[in-house]
Amino acid sequence: MDRLVDLLPELWAATAETLYVVSLSLVFGGIAGLFVGLALYATRPGSLFPNRFLFGTINVIVNFFRPIPFVILLAAVQPIARSLGIPGIGPEFGIFAITIASLFAISRIVEQNLLTVRPGVIEAARATGASRSRILLRLLPREALGPLILGYTFIVVALVDMTAIAGAVAAGGLGEFAIVYGFKQFNPAVTWAAVLVIIVIVQLVQFLGNALARRVLRR
Repeated sequence: MDRLVDLLPELWAATAETLYVVSLSLVFGGIAGLFVGLALYATRPGSLFPNRFLFGTINVIVNFFRPIPFVILLAAVQPIARSLGIPGIGPEFGIFAITIASLFAISRIVEQNLLTVRPGVIEAARATGASRSRILLRLLPREALGPLILGYTFIVVALVDMTAIAGAVAAGGLGEFAIVYGFKQFNPAVTWAAVLVIIVIVQLVQFLGNALARRVLRR
C-alpha cells in the first residue's frame, strides 16, 4: 500500500491520459464512423441513394477491419502510423489505432440504428417535399437519436478497454500504469487501483449515456 500511495501522482496522470486518448479517439472515430454509417445506410438497396457497387465496397471494408482483434490491429497499424510521422508508442499512437478500430465499429452501429427508423417516417417526409439529403442528414439522426446515444455509450466503454490494451505497447494511460508499476513489479495493489479507476470511469460513462438516452426517448 505504501508503494501505491507513492504512485498516486502517476495514477492520476495515467487517468488523465486515458481520458485524453478516449476523448480524441471518440471525436475522430465518432465523426468518421458516423459518416461511414450514413453512407452504408444511404447506399444500400432500396434506400435513399441506392448504389450497389458503393454499398458493397464500403460493406466489405467495414467487414474486413471490424473483426480484427484490437491487440493484433495495434501491431498491424504501427508501421502505418510511423510512415505518417506518428510515433509507434505513446498516446498519439494509441489515438491513431483506437480511432481506426472505433471508426468501423461505430459505422456499423450507426447503420443498424438508422435502420430502426420506421419507413413511414421517411415516406411522410418525402411527401412533404423534404429532399433525400435532408432526410439523411437531419431527419434520420434525429429519429434514431436515443438508440444512437446508447450505441455511442457502448463505444466509449469499448474505447476505455482499448486504451487499457494499448498500454501493453507503451501507449500510455491506465493500461501502461498497471503493467509497468503493477504487473512487472509484482504489486497487485497497484494493478487493482488501475482496475478500480477504469471501473469508475466506465460506470460514470454508462450512467450518463443511459440518462441522456432516456431523456431523449421520452420526448
